[in-house]
Amino acid sequence: MKYILMMSAPKAGFDTYRAWSEKDVQAHFAVLRTISKELTESGEFVRTEGLGWPDQAKIVRAGKDGTPITDGVFPESKEFLAGYWIVDVESPERAYEIAARISAAPGPGGEPTDMPIEVREVMTPKPAEPL
Repeated sequence: MKYILMMSAPKAGFDTYRAWSEKDVQAHFAVLRTISKELTESGEFVRTEGLGWPDQAKIVRAGKDGTPITDGVFPESKEFLAGYWIVDVESPERAYEIAARISAAPGPGGEPTDMPIEVREVMTPKPAEPL
C-alpha cells in the first residue's frame, strides 16, 4: 500500500526555518537522508520532495472560459504543506512509524522538530481499472 506522508509547517514562524544555523540544517537533512537511504534499501521508498515557501504558492481556479485565475495564499491558513514523502509499505502502522521518525528529525540545537506529519493512503487504481 502506498501512503503519502505530508509534512506540515505552521504559518506563524515559518520563516524561522530560514534562520536555522548551517549546522542545524545539515544535521536535520542528514537524518532525513538516512531515513531515505534505509527506506530505499528496504524497498519502501517511492519519492520525497520539499516544496517552495508559502509566499510562492498560488491558488488556481478555472475562469468561465477556462483561463486560470490565481489568488495568493489565503491568510486564514494556519499551516502549509512543506514537503512530502511517498512510501510503499505493508501496513498503515509502518507508515506511522516512518512518519514519527520524520517528525523527530532534529531542529535547532538538536531538539526534535515535532513537525506534524499527515499520513494518507494513496488511492492508486489497480492496473485493470480505468482512472
